[in-house]
Amino acid sequence: MVTEIHLNEKLVSCSSGETVPYDVLVIATGSDALLPRHTPGHDAKGVFVYRTIEDLEKLIEFGAKNKGTVGAVVGGGLLGLEAANAMMDLENYEKVKLIERNRWVLSRQLDSDAGGLVVEQVRELGLDVLLGKRVGKIEVTEDNYVKGVVFEDGERMDCSTICFAIGIKARDELARKAGIKCADRGGGIVVDGELKTSAPDVYAIGECASWENQTFGLIAPGIEMADVLSFNLTQAKDHAYRSFKRPDLSTKLKLLGVEVASFGDFFADRDGPKHLPLRAAKKKEGSPDALRKLTNGTPPPPVKALTYKDPFQNVYKKYLFSLDGKYLLGGMMIGDTKDYVKLVPMVKNQKMLDVPPSQFILGASKEGDEGGDDLDDDTQICSCHNVTKGDVCSVVKDGSCKSIGDVKSCTKAGTGCGGCMPLVTSIFNSQMKAMGNEVKNHICPHFNYSRADLYNIISVKQLKTLQEVMKEAGNDPESQGCEACKPSIGSIFSSLYNKHVMAKPLMGLQETNDRFLGNIQRNGTYSVVPRVSAGEITPEKLIVIGNVAKKYNLYTKITGGQRIDMFGAKKQDLLAIWKELVEGGMESGHAYAKSLRTVKSCVGTTWCRYGIGDSVGMAVRLEERYKSIRSPHKMKGGVSGCVRECAEAQNKDFGLIATEKGFNLFVGGNGGASPKHSELLAKDVPPDDIIPIIDRYLMFYIRTADKLQRTARWLEALPGGIKYLREVILEDKLGICASLEAQMEELVGTFFDEWAEAINNPEIAKKFQQFDNTKDSLETMDTEEDRGQTRPVYWANESAKVDFRNTKWTSLTWQPMIEASHFVGADDTPNGISANVKRGDTQLAIFKVRGKYLASQQMCPHKRAFVLSDGLIGDSKDKLWVSCPFHKRNFELNGEQAGRCQNDEEVSIATFPVEERDDGMVYLKLPPVHELDGVLGTKKWSVKKGESGASPFEKLDRKIGVNGTRMKGRKPLEAKRQLHAGAVKAGGGDGVDIDW
Repeated sequence: MVTEIHLNEKLVSCSSGETVPYDVLVIATGSDALLPRHTPGHDAKGVFVYRTIEDLEKLIEFGAKNKGTVGAVVGGGLLGLEAANAMMDLENYEKVKLIERNRWVLSRQLDSDAGGLVVEQVRELGLDVLLGKRVGKIEVTEDNYVKGVVFEDGERMDCSTICFAIGIKARDELARKAGIKCADRGGGIVVDGELKTSAPDVYAIGECASWENQTFGLIAPGIEMADVLSFNLTQAKDHAYRSFKRPDLSTKLKLLGVEVASFGDFFADRDGPKHLPLRAAKKKEGSPDALRKLTNGTPPPPVKALTYKDPFQNVYKKYLFSLDGKYLLGGMMIGDTKDYVKLVPMVKNQKMLDVPPSQFILGASKEGDEGGDDLDDDTQICSCHNVTKGDVCSVVKDGSCKSIGDVKSCTKAGTGCGGCMPLVTSIFNSQMKAMGNEVKNHICPHFNYSRADLYNIISVKQLKTLQEVMKEAGNDPESQGCEACKPSIGSIFSSLYNKHVMAKPLMGLQETNDRFLGNIQRNGTYSVVPRVSAGEITPEKLIVIGNVAKKYNLYTKITGGQRIDMFGAKKQDLLAIWKELVEGGMESGHAYAKSLRTVKSCVGTTWCRYGIGDSVGMAVRLEERYKSIRSPHKMKGGVSGCVRECAEAQNKDFGLIATEKGFNLFVGGNGGASPKHSELLAKDVPPDDIIPIIDRYLMFYIRTADKLQRTARWLEALPGGIKYLREVILEDKLGICASLEAQMEELVGTFFDEWAEAINNPEIAKKFQQFDNTKDSLETMDTEEDRGQTRPVYWANESAKVDFRNTKWTSLTWQPMIEASHFVGADDTPNGISANVKRGDTQLAIFKVRGKYLASQQMCPHKRAFVLSDGLIGDSKDKLWVSCPFHKRNFELNGEQAGRCQNDEEVSIATFPVEERDDGMVYLKLPPVHELDGVLGTKKWSVKKGESGASPFEKLDRKIGVNGTRMKGRKPLEAKRQLHAGAVKAGGGDGVDIDW
């Protein structure tokens, strides 16, 4: 034990007589429990403090000898309530009483309302609470045993035991003796931001340190001090010195069965905020305001409080926000503290909120709950097409729209970005119910079943083609389906049988992206995303990606799911690109599919000093297990190695957070347009039990979810919610857990790499070309250089509103366009077979469906995208239409209305007669080439630079420079590189290629 510090000699003396020299001395002597030695009787037998194990052992021993008496605790703070709980648990005392000098308990963490609610609850649990009482003296017997307490107001109380829990006293005696500066009030060794004391090379941390006249009796500030000092002593010379800043005093406890939490700046409304984000801080006040302050008094703190109190459930919440409601500053919670974990980082990170403050207490509206009843009719619900609630209600009321599809056609709501569809659907459903009409959850007009119903029918009857499904469950056994039901049925087939989605029986069912195993982009090119399980990748694979991106001039970007996305791959280059990637040891990342995308991870115990679980190892195992499995919507996972949650596991479809005993498993969360935090399914799950639970959860979701329903919305709509899900998944309430696990095991066992199969399958490989009648290629959109990479220009502001449908051609003649052999097997394929053909500079789409040939222009006029041959075919009786793969504009291909757009009257397409002849060719009846190009030519309609108007960043770049090159902190090298690139492009300087 150190007994003395000799600052001049830089030595410490020990009780053993030994002296030890030091270069740097760190004092971490802690604190003692505070005992009011000025109070008469403080040294009586039966007086205890509540600090150490020894203290507790003495209290237990004394209590056993004084059964049936009254025990008292002085101090109504965290420690005092804990001490009272301990004394009650001993069951030795007839009554336990808590003595608190303030008007409520937990006065350092809670306001009067919250503290008063705690008092009510602990009294109901049997604790007698005396408020506003100060101990004047302790009465003792002749043998110096406690017999009672006399308060300062003269009242007295019998008791045999008194436990003081009134705070701590810093152990600063060594420092005081050595002449190191210590605080007068409250004690403690005075330290600065770097935790230096007044003596050279001497530091103090923990409960013995006084920082800004404060000592801290919680563990978190002590750990933070140790972290700052250890860094400064070992690493700061190579970096920058860290400074100890105001610690986080957030606390969450369960005291006497009552959940209590406070976080952030929880007294900002009373004492004023200790810190405000720069954007929320008020400007410094000038002299007129200073004068007003003298006359009117101190203005209220720049804080607004949002308070919720439920006396029936004993719940109290108070959250403090900046005046504009954009920043959460702190708060307190009683009874319901489940949001504590997500609110604390919000305060720490000081990020601007993207939801209104009320949502923190009331919660976000759940799908199906917000029918828009509280919205005025003139409220805009679709900003893309300026559709109001009244527009939707009126077309439902007048009978012109009896389905969501009808509403989209009539009003255009939901045909832009699609983000308004949940609200549009809710308003439609509410209006239909108000009119007494039945609201059906059918997948589309071709079926009187929901997606879950169809899944069960297909599973039980083992149906494997669209024709079989139509005969067993469809309204028209001969129907070709439509753009709504085909992808859902294709997804169900994949979830059950996991066959290649580009195989002939299945390709015609696939949505836009699955058709060519890549996300189609604005200019008709595709993205390439290899799988990088858990974000872990070797340098060799990084080099493979770099070589491919460089060779094919692909725009590269790191995704939010911790992998590398390459954009701009032409359809005809996809096979060659993926061949190189597969040979380099990579496989499909399924970024195009409604399936598992990624399982994001932090580094966990692999590298991180805070990690308590191997998050990378677990994430790799999960991603490798569930990759390629199709589901009703895309799925994302996350694994964090500790509660710091760097992998954001709590906003994933399934997420894990490591604990000392295993992992906490969360489900039903997602980001996107309607973000939702996931819910806790199971706690402290051992690693070997994680897989069976997630197997069951995912298969239950795949079996029962609606069309395009994320797990978050599915869980919200699930009767009984998370409680019911726990019963099904963890307690096997339905007796299906074995079946769910077996089905998942079967799916996992059928894995194959879709891109490797596509490369090696000639039938699939031949589909990867721009045109089916020539090896020529055409560019369909201008590109431009942006930050050293090539990207397509922005879309034009307007659609092509030319009346293509009614074009008057001077003459039409039959022209051979493509061999009929291209369409062999069309009648056995769900979507028929299509072709993109080139004549002159014009692109044309040819379809063979139901034994009929149909032809149209290839360009969808909505965004001038040359993609119609890749669209899904829909039918209703004899009417056929093609749905643009970009934004689902549906163009009729036959009948009197051929060329009409069903859901956007502003656009139309040209259609052409087509027939197959005995010479083995398919002919189109077309105008002369120059006339055709003059109306439909690719060069005429390809989107050109400048058509979108001025750059969206034009004004911003005038202020901060292009791409922020004049911004403070911008690396000069980046600006130089851009200037150099510009010079090389202009013909000056030398271009240097990367030598991989």
